[in-house]
Amino acid sequence: MAFDLFDDFHTRYAIGSVPRLFHAPGRVNLIGEHTDYNGGLVLPCAIDRGTRLLMRRTESRGIKLSSNNFDLMAILSPEEIANKYGDHWINYPLGVIAQFAKRGYAVEGIECLYAGDVPNGAGLSSSASVTVVTAFAINALFGFKLSPLELVHIARGAENEFVGLACGIMDPYAIAMAQSGHAMALDCGTLSCEQVPLQLDGHHFVISNSNQRRELSESGYNTRFDECVDALSLVQESIDVRDLASVSEAQLETLAGKFASREHLFGRVRHVVSEQSRVVAAGQALHTGDLKQFGQLMCASHRSLAEDFEVSTHALDALVEAAMATSGVLGSRMTGAGFGGCTVSLVANDALDRFESEVAACYHSATGLTADFYRVSPADGAMELLT
Repeated sequence: MAFDLFDDFHTRYAIGSVPRLFHAPGRVNLIGEHTDYNGGLVLPCAIDRGTRLLMRRTESRGIKLSSNNFDLMAILSPEEIANKYGDHWINYPLGVIAQFAKRGYAVEGIECLYAGDVPNGAGLSSSASVTVVTAFAINALFGFKLSPLELVHIARGAENEFVGLACGIMDPYAIAMAQSGHAMALDCGTLSCEQVPLQLDGHHFVISNSNQRRELSESGYNTRFDECVDALSLVQESIDVRDLASVSEAQLETLAGKFASREHLFGRVRHVVSEQSRVVAAGQALHTGDLKQFGQLMCASHRSLAEDFEVSTHALDALVEAAMATSGVLGSRMTGAGFGGCTVSLVANDALDRFESEVAACYHSATGLTADFYRVSPADGAMELLT
């Protein structure tokens, strides 16, 4: 793909200096959903799909953005860079540039070409892949010498403040810091992180794309974020906690009366508290090689997301149900923010072909939709690629 991308770059832009090539992966969250912005634990890994970016500096002060995945090409003057443009993909790199400017770093005179194989709107962090690779490339080309963690905050800020999505730290952190062959046990409250070896012992993670597209900034995601803020305010009237993830299971039992007239908010709290416990147990299961237990925790996570957090859909439920009806599957759950997107399943290697054919048939029968399947391996985080 890299050599074709260079050819495409020189077709789109004038002959000049050789651009530099950067890569950022997508990510799949194995367990720990909607806990990141509640100060909790998550367990994602990067995947061997991602976004590649060719970038070079120019004498012009303008910004040129193009992609092999979208038709829109943008040629923007310095005065236009700070503006948001509808819901176009260019808002993600523009948001990154705005975050650099906010920190006193001017970014002008660049030509960029993006290409990615992370499905858009599938819950695999295609947007964070774009923001992280943009931040890494700008940092390298302009010699700003910002730390990887600061680049993570820039990528998150681009989505929070420019695009308007109230996402947490997990996606950019996992995409920037991942290690091949590992999952990442990340505490989103403290940003402490442990790389957990994924010894899958004859099993593989398979992502099943529902092809029920979701648009997070236009969906219930921001609503769930706001509900958690409201729920925390109610909790803090009784308990001195920093965030919902700090509520213990024992404390949760004492709070039910507080939510008598807002039961849906109590469900949000119950999910965060129980999911926190599941992430801890899942990390322990991976350390001991207990994949059966890990799979059971995946299924329990999905039930909580469907019933307490209410972010699953009929399509996602149908994928999980079809997966768990297939022999050789240890666990399955929706992954990402929900409202469409993907599931992730832990499948025995000798059952992979059967899994895909049987789940595809059952899913189409239940929904009329056609699923796509991606067998993924844990990958490294963002980097510059040598050419």
